[in-house]
Amino acid sequence: MKKILFTIILFLIFSAESYSQCSMLSAIMESEQAYDSAKSLNNGIVYLMALPYIMVLVIIWIIYNTNKAK
Repeated sequence: MKKILFTIILFLIFSAESYSQCSMLSAIMESEQAYDSAKSLNNGIVYLMALPYIMVLVIIWIIYNTNKAK
């Protein structure tokens, strides 16, 4: 269990710097207009994308622990 938890934590730490962009942000970043605002908006999108995955992992962890106790 500790190895799985350690792997998940490492995955979350290193995936925080992913560079996924929608097409509008990509166009803004290439033209270098409003670079700072586009970068912060991109970070917001990445955080919003990560939240459902974190919630699913927490639910799976809760189910696992309740079944383990039985």
